[in-house]
Amino acid sequence: MKRHLRAASLLFNQPLLTTPDMLDLAVRWANQTMSLNIVNLGVGGAAAGPLLFHDEEDYQVEQDRREEQRRAAIAQTGVEVIPVHGVLVSRGSHLNACETMTSYEGLRAALNTAVADPMVEHIVLDIDSPGGSAVGAFELAADIRAATKVKPITGLVNFMAYSGGYLIAAACSEVVVSLTSGVGSIGVIASHMDRSKMLDGMGVKVTTVFAGAHKNDLSPNEPLTERSQQVLNDIVQESYQLFTTQVADYRNRDVADIIATEAACYRGAAAIAAGLADRLEAPQLAVDNLSQAVALSRAQRQGAIPRQRISVQAAALAIQTQL
Repeated sequence: MKRHLRAASLLFNQPLLTTPDMLDLAVRWANQTMSLNIVNLGVGGAAAGPLLFHDEEDYQVEQDRREEQRRAAIAQTGVEVIPVHGVLVSRGSHLNACETMTSYEGLRAALNTAVADPMVEHIVLDIDSPGGSAVGAFELAADIRAATKVKPITGLVNFMAYSGGYLIAAACSEVVVSLTSGVGSIGVIASHMDRSKMLDGMGVKVTTVFAGAHKNDLSPNEPLTERSQQVLNDIVQESYQLFTTQVADYRNRDVADIIATEAACYRGAAAIAAGLADRLEAPQLAVDNLSQAVALSRAQRQGAIPRQRISVQAAALAIQTQL
């Protein structure tokens, strides 16, 4: 059980900006691994992981190779594509090598690097995420919105930006969806772990001594009390208010309109009709067109017109090799 304490602390008794199906997968993992009983509370509907290397030298060689590819692609296109893939977690130390994840701190570092790089003229967040932790998500979204004042940032939904993933997309200068990509799930969900029956079956009785009325709230060693449930509900409601308010601000919509989505998910043209996305374009074509726009802008600034069209398709594919 000890080796799962950190995972449990990230999964339970915390507001999560994720889809119910992703939470269900996590809960099933917890039930199988830790033999738990789970209670769910919901409001509304609801960078690649580290590689493994034999030694530090191999790791550095791979990092240098990726950086060289990144710099070459940016020099040719002026566009930097930053992956936002998998489950979203607050810190890089929470990343799991066996699961695709992106940390908020890692994404913030990549964003700051791109904003400060004079070679980068347009930033693309390549989003394919069901969401994740609420902790740190709103601060990151605010940083993304601030960065849009310096350089344009496109939230490219390729092919999922749900819950916390959509919060990141909404903070961008624009949100681009394809025919089959989805956005939404603007809701908050939380789970409580009750392992009291498991302990009873093992012949274990836990006696907790505490000072401070709320010190034992949400304890996993006993059934959820009415007071603890209210505490968890208050946390969920607070996160929901932050979520809907921030999305409404970023998308220039009334909060009531965002709440009215009831955490529904929208795909393709329906996302645009709901005001959650700006335009419909296939991911590769979107990157190609952004690269062309930057190339044209560069040529105009230099006072010359390119004699032939730049092969942005190859450049865009070069960008994708770093993801």
